[in-house]
Amino acid sequence: MDNALTHGLFHLAIKTADLAATRAFWVGTIGLREVPRPDFGYPGAWLACGQPGGQAIIHVYAGGPALGGQAQVPQGTAAIDHVSLACSGYHAYIARFRAAGLAWREFLVPGTTLWQLFVYDPSGVQLELTFEGAVEAGAPPDMSPGRVYRAGASFFDPATYPALSLNTPSGEPAHASH
Repeated sequence: MDNALTHGLFHLAIKTADLAATRAFWVGTIGLREVPRPDFGYPGAWLACGQPGGQAIIHVYAGGPALGGQAQVPQGTAAIDHVSLACSGYHAYIARFRAAGLAWREFLVPGTTLWQLFVYDPSGVQLELTFEGAVEAGAPPDMSPGRVYRAGASFFDPATYPALSLNTPSGEPAHASH
């Protein structure tokens, strides 16, 4: 008898050249929480969903292992286009993106009530936040030409990505002007 069964995504591991900025994005902007991480002998973070008992779904590592024998840490998601998280609070996330100086795109999944936001973390990992539009307050996604998400069209620019930090008086991420 074959009893092999996939239960769901356990976690996603992200390599970063800037652990502080990556933590600031995932914790301060996206709203994950840092949870205890074993001492692997190199820097990193385990980040969990905010609800009680939320699973650590994002593992971040820096230092030598993030380099993987290369001269610099790679950026982007390569063959993986994006990571998607189920969320609520569509317009609150847009406010967070604005406050952090982040670029984002919006989308309404055709034939559904699903609303989506697309944003990049400091390592160039594209994140899709998916919302049930039927229970979200406020205007639906902005599908205008300058704001709509287009599959396969990157809007990540490391040269203009804001400097994110959790070390601001309000505890919210700081941002550098473009």
